[in-house]
Amino acid sequence: MTSSLRPHGDRKTTPSPPPPQARPGRQRDAFFDNAKYLAIVLVGVGHAWGQILDGNRTVEALYRALYTFHMPAFIIISGYFSRSFDLSPKRVKRLITGVAVPYLVFEVGYALHRRFAEDPSNEISLLDPTYLLWFLCALFVWRLTTPLWQTVRWPLPIALAIAALASVTPSIGNDLNMQRVLQFLPCFVLGLLLRPEHFRLVRRRSARIASVPVVAVAVAVAWWSVPRMETGWFYRNAAVQATGAPWWSGPVVTLALFGCSLVLTACFFAWVPGRRMWFTALGAGTIYGYLLHGFVVKQGTFSGWFHGSAWDTPLGEVAITVLGAALITVLCTKPFQRVLKYVVEPRMDWAFRRDPGEAARGREHREQPAGGGTGAARTPVEAAEKVSA
Repeated sequence: MTSSLRPHGDRKTTPSPPPPQARPGRQRDAFFDNAKYLAIVLVGVGHAWGQILDGNRTVEALYRALYTFHMPAFIIISGYFSRSFDLSPKRVKRLITGVAVPYLVFEVGYALHRRFAEDPSNEISLLDPTYLLWFLCALFVWRLTTPLWQTVRWPLPIALAIAALASVTPSIGNDLNMQRVLQFLPCFVLGLLLRPEHFRLVRRRSARIASVPVVAVAVAVAWWSVPRMETGWFYRNAAVQATGAPWWSGPVVTLALFGCSLVLTACFFAWVPGRRMWFTALGAGTIYGYLLHGFVVKQGTFSGWFHGSAWDTPLGEVAITVLGAALITVLCTKPFQRVLKYVVEPRMDWAFRRDPGEAARGREHREQPAGGGTGAARTPVEAAEKVSA
C-alpha cells in the first residue's frame, strides 16, 4: 500500500524500507487471533453446558452441534501453524517448552487439585491425561509427526484410515489418550495442507450466507440424534466396542463426524471477523484460558455447584452460558499471562545446548546495517508458531 504514496519531486526516489518492527512478517494475523479466541470461548461454553445435560434435550442438542466442530477448529488452526515444524533444535526446544513442560506442570496440578478437593487417594499419572490436558499430549505427538505428513503422497486419506482403524481397536488403551490422538489426527493433517487462499475461500460473503441454513440443519440433526445416539461418539475417546454398536459403525461414524466437522468448521471460519476487534489481543492468550478454566469447572463438579434446580430453567441455562464465556475471557487476559508465563511459556535456556548455527545467525543479524537485508524478518507462520490452545 505504501507504494502509492510517492514523494514529491523526483519520481525515481524510492522510499526507505520500514524499520524491522514495522515489517508485515512480524504482525499477527487478526483473523487467526479472533478465531482462536472465539473457539476457546466455545470450549468454555461447552464445558459449562456439559454440567447441565441430564434431561435437557435442548442443551444437549446444542452441545452435540458444538462438540462436532469446536475442537476440530482448534486442531485445524494448530496444524496450519505447524507447517514449518521440522526436527531442528530450535523447533524441538519450542515444542518441549511450549507443550511438554506445561503438560507435566498442569497434569501434576490437576492431580493435586483433585486430591485436596475430592479424593485424597487420587494418584498422579503422567500417562493418563486429566480432563482437557489430552490436547497437549495430542499436539506433541502430531507435531513430531509433521515431517512424515509432509513427505507422504496422500497424507489426508492415510490419516483418515488411521482414525477409522483406531475406532475399532480397543487395545490401544488410555495411555496418553491415544484414541483421541488418532481419531482427531485427520483434522491436524488437514490443517497442514491448508493455505491462506483456502481460508479466504470460506470467508466470502456467499459462504457466510450459506452457513446459516447449514448450522440450522446441524442443530436440527443434533436434536434428532439425542435419543438415538450416544453422546460419547462426539468425544472420540473410545473404540466402538465400548458402545456396544456393531464394529462397522466405528469407521462409518468416524468418517461421518469428520465430514460434519469440516462443514461446521468452515461455517465457523466464515463468521470469524478478519479485522481487529476488542478481543483480538486475547487470541494470543488462549492457552492460558484453556489450561486454567478446567480448575474452576472441576471445582464446581467436586463441590456440587451445578446441582441446583435453578440451572434447569431457561434463565439458568443462559446464565451458565454467559458465565462460561466470561470465565474463559478473563483467564485469557494479560494479568494471567504475566503471572503464569514462566510456567506456560518458559524459556528454559539453561536446559538446552547452544545451537552453533543459531548463534552464528545472531551475530550476523547484529552486524547487519540498520534497514539492510530481510534475513531477520520472520514469516507469518514462524511469528505465529508459538503454541496456543
